[in-house]
Amino acid sequence: MPSVAAAESSYVYCDNGLRCFKAPCPSNSALDLANGKIIKGVSIDTSELPRADRERPYLSDMLHYGSVVVRGRIESRPEALTSDEYVQKVIVAGAIERETMMKERQHCSSRGLY
Repeated sequence: MPSVAAAESSYVYCDNGLRCFKAPCPSNSALDLANGKIIKGVSIDTSELPRADRERPYLSDMLHYGSVVVRGRIESRPEALTSDEYVQKVIVAGAIERETMMKERQHCSSRGLY
């Protein structure tokens, strides 16, 4: 059962360019606009977006490149990996607020983050 780890906030989610061979993998990150913190190794769940937002052309690309600000909450979801279990941080997006500004996308590059 997922547990809520944070109140609703605005996030810039993106692929940061890192690749790995074993989970958990920090391939994605998100900037929490409320406090400026970068959340590493987070995934996104778009199932709660309004239908119009879910059906936007290129939604996957917009998320991948950090082109939009999403409003949502973070949940901790346990996942089984081979014989181990880990807790996956997931942004449950409820709305797309707006396009991002360049400074909000700076965390999307893997240089200097890890």
